[in-house]
Amino acid sequence: MPSAVALVPARGGSQRVPGKNVLPLGGHPLIAYTIAAAQESGVFDAVVVSTDSDKIADVARSYGAEVPGLRPAEIATATSSDIDWVLHVMQERDEELFAILRPTSPFRGADAIRRAFARLVEVGEGADSIRAVELVRQHPGKMWVIEDDLMRPLIERPDEGTPWHSMQYAALPKVYVQNSSLEMAWRRVLDGERPSIAGNRVVPFLTEGSEGFSIDYPDDVAYAERLVADGEAELPRVV
Repeated sequence: MPSAVALVPARGGSQRVPGKNVLPLGGHPLIAYTIAAAQESGVFDAVVVSTDSDKIADVARSYGAEVPGLRPAEIATATSSDIDWVLHVMQERDEELFAILRPTSPFRGADAIRRAFARLVEVGEGADSIRAVELVRQHPGKMWVIEDDLMRPLIERPDEGTPWHSMQYAALPKVYVQNSSLEMAWRRVLDGERPSIAGNRVVPFLTEGSEGFSIDYPDDVAYAERLVADGEAELPRVV
């Protein structure tokens, strides 16, 4: 089995949901569930949190994650690219594979991590990475661009058939959107003149049920609490 490290990004300056990475949910701060899922999965040599916040660093360490040092301010802004902090962490590490597990996906458990890891390893050299996706709810075939007084379809149908905007969802081509629950890649994608976190050959990982749910807006917290209370979603066990 290839060596692997889980990278958990937890910037302190969230704008839409202030302090979201350590918001309480089910008796623990949000980040605790991602740390717990990564640990329980059994596929990682280490779980490393990248943060610019002393508070988040302390919480992460209390749940068993490594925090090798705070993320520099210049790569911890609202517009910083993922590749910057990943390179910052991985320059001191030698694992063959890395995963990005965001704290905002509390229902992505150890089983999902194991499934994605197994699939990427199975494909091997045929892929650079694997990324979580789900079917879109709002299909791009029904989206429009406004230009002056008129609008045009965002995506024109390439043949003479019925325009996509006039078709029912079930008849449209299947389109998938990425969610933020997980992504994994071989370390080689970080090498070369144009490093990336995904490479060019990306394997789809279809999340199941609430695995792809992400807390991105204030009302998402209350919705997550309802899912747990109603038994519709299960949080990873935190020890």
